[in-house]
Amino acid sequence: MSVRLLTSAAALALSTSVASADYSLTILHTNDFHARFEPISKYDSGCSVEDDAAGKCFGGSARLVTAVNEAKKRSNNWILVDGGDQFQGTLFYTYYKGKLAAEMMNLMGYTAMTVGNHEFDDGPEVLRGFMDAVEFPVLMSNADVSREPLLADVLKKSTVIEQGGEKIGLIGLTPQNTDELASPGPNIIFTDPSDAVQAEVDALTEMGVNKIIVLSHSGYAVDQRVAANTTGVDVIVGGHSNTYLANNDDNADGPYPTVVNGVQIVQAYAYGKYLGELNVTFDDAGNVTEATGDPLLVDAAILANEEVAARIKEAAKPLDEIRNKVVASAAEAIEGDRSVCRAVECPMGNLVADAMLARVRDQGIEVAIANGGGLRASIDAGDVTMGEVLTVLPFQNTLATFQVTGETLVAALENGVSEIEEGGGRFPQVAGMSFVVDPAAEPGSRVSGVMVGGAPVEMDRVYGVVSNNFVRNGGDGYKMFRDAMNAYDYGPDLADVTAEYLAENAPYQPYTDGRITMK
Repeated sequence: MSVRLLTSAAALALSTSVASADYSLTILHTNDFHARFEPISKYDSGCSVEDDAAGKCFGGSARLVTAVNEAKKRSNNWILVDGGDQFQGTLFYTYYKGKLAAEMMNLMGYTAMTVGNHEFDDGPEVLRGFMDAVEFPVLMSNADVSREPLLADVLKKSTVIEQGGEKIGLIGLTPQNTDELASPGPNIIFTDPSDAVQAEVDALTEMGVNKIIVLSHSGYAVDQRVAANTTGVDVIVGGHSNTYLANNDDNADGPYPTVVNGVQIVQAYAYGKYLGELNVTFDDAGNVTEATGDPLLVDAAILANEEVAARIKEAAKPLDEIRNKVVASAAEAIEGDRSVCRAVECPMGNLVADAMLARVRDQGIEVAIANGGGLRASIDAGDVTMGEVLTVLPFQNTLATFQVTGETLVAALENGVSEIEEGGGRFPQVAGMSFVVDPAAEPGSRVSGVMVGGAPVEMDRVYGVVSNNFVRNGGDGYKMFRDAMNAYDYGPDLADVTAEYLAENAPYQPYTDGRITMK
């Protein structure tokens, strides 16, 4: 009996020891890759073979594969997740849609991803094709897809994985205004992110899951609000705002991780330039006791995987003739960084807006409005290729002309500057007009001093406007343009218009001239 008692006591001690053991997990993560399968320059645009050989380039699938594999070796327990927006951004997406992204993500062994708004750029059909091709779950909690037959039984709000002997709950999140940012179609209703996350957390907790990670394509500010407004979330892996979180770097947008309400928030900029690597320790109750890490810069110090490099080179062959064609030259680098073009007048915004207006001015069009979110990269000095132009303007948007009153024009500008704090893509880059912005004022009352053609705007006068078809149809919150007069959405491709304008003005000299003034 004494032997049995000792054995029972030993078993109890052992089980107690196991029950209180810490659980460590490495979360490897990417976000906003935007079809950057090839290395990128410091401008987030295409990188020449010569510059890549000189070690001046970043990212690319071949380097990212190496970085991921090396990071996996540093941990005995890892997951690899993505914060959305694998789609759109280069000719690779235009040509292959989601097929090449699925191939590369399967190769790297992703565990899960969330839906980004750009995953809806070509409607539910292309997203469904991508989901059928990948070997991992794609998630989105804050939307009702029950009326969309292509997604209703496939796109899940959350999932539970078994990892290292523990259950982990993964929840997906996408922008609540995806219907304004992309083309999800009429059958999907997007909902509040905090409510959606809490509902999934409650359901997972009921199932006995106490380690919960949100994959969020909602932006840094929204992620912080979700963290503050929910309970039970341990980690948020972010995306959408292309936020660079890091420690010991003065250029970082915040610490890695950023902690709000006990929730560890991370994000790794964009375009495969960084691989996020967060090491998290949980206690037996599922509470985070430690979280450390930093994004890894995917630069020339990381050797490209030769097989993957060869595969990307093969995939690029159908694209080369188009993108390698030199269409113009730039006297200086043309600044198109999102942190600039979504907040103030920027040289790329002036170029695109000027090009739009120049093309249709003889049609009685007086002003141009380009959404800052439609500008996706900068262009360096020297020869400008069509590939570079398409990297800046990848969405295949067409010129749209229409007429609205001065009152509607001012309302459009107010919409455009309503999300400056969040880096909203609706920020208006303009031509043919000027205005003053007071960022400290309440949204809806930030714009003043609107001038059209050098004269004050007249609220009841009708003006001719050019934009792109996305904005004209209400994208980025420009709903006031949906009922515009004499609307025509089928003009030439915006990238072609911009390339031709650059050629006509080569070598193009980028500039700003004070058309947008900040108080």
